[in-house]
Amino acid sequence: MHEQKKRRKYDAAFKAEVLRMVDSGQSAHYIAEALGISESLIYTWKSKNKMGKGKSVQQGELSVENQQLKDRVRQLETERDILKKALSIFSRAN
Repeated sequence: MHEQKKRRKYDAAFKAEVLRMVDSGQSAHYIAEALGISESLIYTWKSKNKMGKGKSVQQGELSVENQQLKDRVRQLETERDILKKALSIFSRAN
């Protein structure tokens, strides 16, 4: 019997990261080998992105950046809350 490979789907963030790696100068062959994907798939994503059909890739980049910014905001809010409590404690001590 002939076994068919399951077609894998990649999210926009993954595609965006792969394209960022290619744009940074790494070879598509090396990236494909390292990530276990086909080199032709990388070129397909790259051409779709250039033709403007890569909205999902751009969306993925925005999604990744958005999550990073949300994480940073959460961290800064935590630091602010700690400083408020410290100020309150030191104000009472005087």
